[in-house]
Amino acid sequence: MRLPPALRAGAAGEAALRAAEVEAERIVALLRIAVALGLMLAMTLALDSVRVVDEPHLRRQIGLAMVTMLSYLAVGVLIYWMIGRGLFKPWMIWLAVFADCTFLLLNAFLSLVNTGVPGAAIFAMPAVWMAPVVLAFGVLRLSPLRLAVMLVLIAAGFGWMILWQPPEAAPDLVERIRLTLDSPPNFMRLVMLCLAGAVLVVAAVRMRSLLHRSLEEARQKANLTRYLPAQLAERLAGGGLEALQEGRQQQMAILFIDIRGFTSWCEGREPHEVSSLITEFRSRVEDVAGRTSGLIDKYIGDAAMILFEGELAAVRALDCAEGLAAEVAAWFRMREQAGDRGMAAGIGVHWGDVFSGVTGTQERLEYSVFGDTVNTAARLEQLTKEHGMAVIASEALLKQAGAEPARNGWEPLPEEVLRGRSKRLALFGKAQE
Repeated sequence: MRLPPALRAGAAGEAALRAAEVEAERIVALLRIAVALGLMLAMTLALDSVRVVDEPHLRRQIGLAMVTMLSYLAVGVLIYWMIGRGLFKPWMIWLAVFADCTFLLLNAFLSLVNTGVPGAAIFAMPAVWMAPVVLAFGVLRLSPLRLAVMLVLIAAGFGWMILWQPPEAAPDLVERIRLTLDSPPNFMRLVMLCLAGAVLVVAAVRMRSLLHRSLEEARQKANLTRYLPAQLAERLAGGGLEALQEGRQQQMAILFIDIRGFTSWCEGREPHEVSSLITEFRSRVEDVAGRTSGLIDKYIGDAAMILFEGELAAVRALDCAEGLAAEVAAWFRMREQAGDRGMAAGIGVHWGDVFSGVTGTQERLEYSVFGDTVNTAARLEQLTKEHGMAVIASEALLKQAGAEPARNGWEPLPEEVLRGRSKRLALFGKAQE
């Protein structure tokens, strides 16, 4: 079973998000490896300044730290390897989150147990300074929920440790706490602070890259609106090019408007005068089409093609036709007062089946509607001159809109057999006000 375009777009978005999360975890795994190696090197350099370590609890503390860092290194290598082999699943990110918190809290607690100091001295333990590094990993994951869970776990763990008391207080408690504030532990704290800053720099670079990508996509979308109607640019951004290229058969109201007498008016005019008139004409078309939620498919010189789909499409098409007729007529009267004469507008509007879709590539896209309905609407616009009407609408459109011709001011016109059709078409018109 094939999913509708909207559902496929949603599924594609979810897949892209999961892929981005796994990629973020790959970066975290690399940083985890770098942090473990950096801390091991820093510890080696710090211990080199202490020639003799006589205290048993200090030797145990060093051994505990080395085992923890080796384990942390192994976790980073394992996750990186699994991602490279495609074995890492998005749900496993939660395992990595809990592993980070577990390593931090367990190492901090074992430091308390080993030194025999009460929990009130927990923040004197160098292991606690890994907390900023772990939280920085959470920032890189781009998940507020996971970062919030990490913060709650770490805060709860340290909160519990603050209240913890050893079974038997160490006889040289003050000396042991003093040793945790000596130069080697402080050097380790400085290294962990620098590592946390480095991870945050990586996070900032990654976020800036994502922001740049978002701005670039917004720019591309803005460029699309210069060549495609805004509604289609939205749909293209949400559903992808493939969904729109598939096309679909649907019922739609098609409206054509054209300026009669434009070619004669242009004779002897300066280019800027012609450009100014076209700009004024199109601004009025866009204003009325916008009010009636019409989709301006294209401009062809002094003509425009407007589409109406969705709820009350036929009603909105009629409203647009009548609104355009009144707006353009008032504009021409204003221009007549300035000396411009001989121009009028013709509007044809029809309802029926069309094929609609986007053709072309992402570099050059064109939205098109095809079918007899489009040709008929264009022919109705041409008939306005023959019948002396401002607007001609088909009976099919009036029926779809629920409009009663006599009550709504529509005059019946002679039925026409349009080019390419075998059946007569019932038509109604409205004269220029």
